[in-house]
Amino acid sequence: MEVIGAQRERGKAAQVVMAEKGHYKGGALVNFSADKRQALWDRVQGKVGGPVPKGHKKDKAEWLKPGLVGRVKTLKGEEKLRHARLLDFWEDDANGCA
Repeated sequence: MEVIGAQRERGKAAQVVMAEKGHYKGGALVNFSADKRQALWDRVQGKVGGPVPKGHKKDKAEWLKPGLVGRVKTLKGEEKLRHARLLDFWEDDANGCA
């Protein structure tokens, strides 16, 4: 899945906003160690400035340019993400699926 946004607010769990094949799928919690979490935020900062998905507000997240993908654990059989968490992330150099 593509990481299309990040939400970080003091006092709340951090989340990434995910899409699949260009369609919004929902948010996933970020529960990494401090080092891995910082590596994610460093990559996020390098990609800020992407388009806001249709139906979403610009101020609800840091919207990202394409190229960051992630593996998510979620409930099976659901169209949108539910109770999801980000397991891993990487750069997608192929402009498609990594």
